Amino acid sequence: MTETVSAVRTVSALLADGSTVRLRPACPADRAQALRFYDEMSVDSLRNRFFMVSRRSGERAADRLCTPGGRGHRTLVALHGDRLIGVAEYETGDDPATAEIALAVADDFHRRGVGTLPLEHLVHTARENGVTAFTADLLADNHPLHRVLADLGLHLTRRYDGTTVHGVIGLEPDQAHLSAMDLRGRTAGTASLRPLLRPRSVAVIGAGTRPGSVGRAILHNLREDHFRGLLHAVNPHAHAVLHVPAFASVGELPHPPELAVLAVPAAAVPGVARECGRVGVKALVVVTAGLDADRTAELTAACRRWGMRMVGPNCLGIANTEPDVRLDATFAVGRPLPGTAGVAVQSGGVGIALLDGLSRLGIGVSSFVSLGDKRDVSGNDLLQWWECDDRTDLALVHLESFGNPRAFSRTARRVTRRMPLLTVDAGRSTAGRRAAASHTAAAATPTMTRRALFRQAGITATDTLGELLDTAALLHSQPLPHGDRVAVVSNAGGVGVLAADACADDGRAVPAYGEAQSAARALRHATERGQWLARPPGTPVAPAGADPAEARALVADFLARDPAGGWLDARRTARLLRCYGIPRLPQAYVTTEEEAADAAARLASRSGAVALKAQGPDLLHKTERGGVLLDLRGRHAVRTAYRDLTARLGTAMTGALVQPMAQRGTELLAGVVQDEVFGALVVFGSGGTTSELLADHAARLAPLTDTDVHELLTAPRCAPLLFGYRGAEPVDLASLKDLLARLSLMADDLPELAEAECNPVIARPDGSTVVDARIRLLPRRATDPYLRRLP
Repeated sequence: MTETVSAVRTVSALLADGSTVRLRPACPADRAQALRFYDEMSVDSLRNRFFMVSRRSGERAADRLCTPGGRGHRTLVALHGDRLIGVAEYETGDDPATAEIALAVADDFHRRGVGTLPLEHLVHTARENGVTAFTADLLADNHPLHRVLADLGLHLTRRYDGTTVHGVIGLEPDQAHLSAMDLRGRTAGTASLRPLLRPRSVAVIGAGTRPGSVGRAILHNLREDHFRGLLHAVNPHAHAVLHVPAFASVGELPHPPELAVLAVPAAAVPGVARECGRVGVKALVVVTAGLDADRTAELTAACRRWGMRMVGPNCLGIANTEPDVRLDATFAVGRPLPGTAGVAVQSGGVGIALLDGLSRLGIGVSSFVSLGDKRDVSGNDLLQWWECDDRTDLALVHLESFGNPRAFSRTARRVTRRMPLLTVDAGRSTAGRRAAASHTAAAATPTMTRRALFRQAGITATDTLGELLDTAALLHSQPLPHGDRVAVVSNAGGVGVLAADACADDGRAVPAYGEAQSAARALRHATERGQWLARPPGTPVAPAGADPAEARALVADFLARDPAGGWLDARRTARLLRCYGIPRLPQAYVTTEEEAADAAARLASRSGAVALKAQGPDLLHKTERGGVLLDLRGRHAVRTAYRDLTARLGTAMTGALVQPMAQRGTELLAGVVQDEVFGALVVFGSGGTTSELLADHAARLAPLTDTDVHELLTAPRCAPLLFGYRGAEPVDLASLKDLLARLSLMADDLPELAEAECNPVIARPDGSTVVDARIRLLPRRATDPYLRRLP
């Protein structure tokens, strides 16, 4: 089948120097570009790629590149603007699990990460298609390619044979590989923000002559704050605005600005963005609101096409108070006080409140970004910027949506070891979630899921902006408490005032609060941060004995039969649990009363009793339908029970499960749910038929660390029952930890896993057993949170 350029999927990503390239599969329309790409290669590059210097080799490579690949052949091209600058490809041979790779980069793009970036994506594609190893034959003196392969962080073996080297790269990801990818992404992301937050030149497009206009207010703030770089205005109806030279269009500026601030009508935004890209602008701040979906898509496409990072649209602007930058590209009335707090918000109103509060408290800001609709630059980008910024020692974020929660969590865990990271838990109530969705077109996020993210990442989450500022004041000015005990000393309010004045005179700042509750909440947050820093970071859990290949085959087979997905039947559920070594009560699936009686004779517990549970695609809540019959003894009782279920449930019942009666113990729930925003969430707490009524559950985002597992066990209100409540014998905690680890691994391996519920799990001193389980699958593709790509 012939593909066209528009028909293939394109991904934008950042190179090491912060510039943007687009990656996509090669197609026949690329042939002219590919010929030019190989024709422009130097003699050394041709020799390294083809082991000889021959332009004919380039022609053959171009023909091959533009031929639609078969099942074992994949080719990615890297485009900078419209120019092809890199090619990465693999092809399998007789062994479909091993593929040979080839890589080529334009000479003027060497040492910018053009080889590594498409190779990372090629590794991801290969894993999805069952390839477990790459091989590469290269010249011994091809040092750039040797460096690229080594920098991947994957297991690499080399065999030298004269002037050539045969390399084998194992594709199984380990911590070294993930850390290397994380570092490359961080480096690229930080570099891409330099033209945005440390621009050497700024143009305000739409700077009006009318007092009160947004563009004029931004230009006024930039001028009054004495921006250190070149400053221009774009206004076709004026030669100057506020004594700043004005030009009719971006193209007429004497030099392309690094940063352009767009304050033009919504209809004009995409066209102005394209013009900015054509002249070489590096970054945009789009304050304009009211862009519909089509115009927003055009704006984003222009940024990707010309490699511009963008804040907005629908934002307040940005600021950087560094003395050698002094950038206030906002339309806020008051200028931000220089300080040490990094601030990222989506809501402009929240941004103004935080700027005012931080100035009043004397904390000030190092940099401020109003993200608005957050179509490109995100909270994760800003965390990475502050991590590398030696001026920022406190981070405040107010986000109404999370684009890549796993990447945000990973970055936040690292950043919070260096500085406090505070947020307001926006949208906790139903009304709040509706407001968040309507304000930013973001999906509502359940409170439990958000809190799991915050807790795991060490983020201090407050309920209000006032509480956020109270806590920021304490964390900014005081050391963390060593414990959770508080002493309150006072005999009169006046003496307290005198003491505060004395501290101030002595150059000390003890924050002052109008109410005891405010001080207590701030102290609680400070104490929790101290406790979080004191706990071990944790290591990812990796239970032995799992068979992910068999699990993926089972999932693929089910979705091939039911492309829309759905609930697994009892037998497939049992098979999938076995793939991950999850212990389950013995069971037999039966379709007749005689089969039920025979199974009961084999499986009866020590008491001689069994349970009979109706099965069927519409019988998810069997207890509510009367589909569970317990304590059945003898063949006659089992046959009678089976007939009773068949009579009452009719065609809804397709069979039944026979299980021995479980021994008594603590009934728990353990499961996984895929959140559309955050990904896989492992849930644990009270189980049994009253699970939903008690609502006593805790959650953590997968993949879990050993620290996460411990916290899951201790967080629910029912936790004392596990540790020996009122003289009772403790349950086998190791078996519960193992169960949670295996559920986490299953969720991480299988993106198609929409829900997995083990309820009840019977926990006893001699072990834990899953009594009932149900699993739902949906057609989903895996997304690698470490893979570099822009939204």
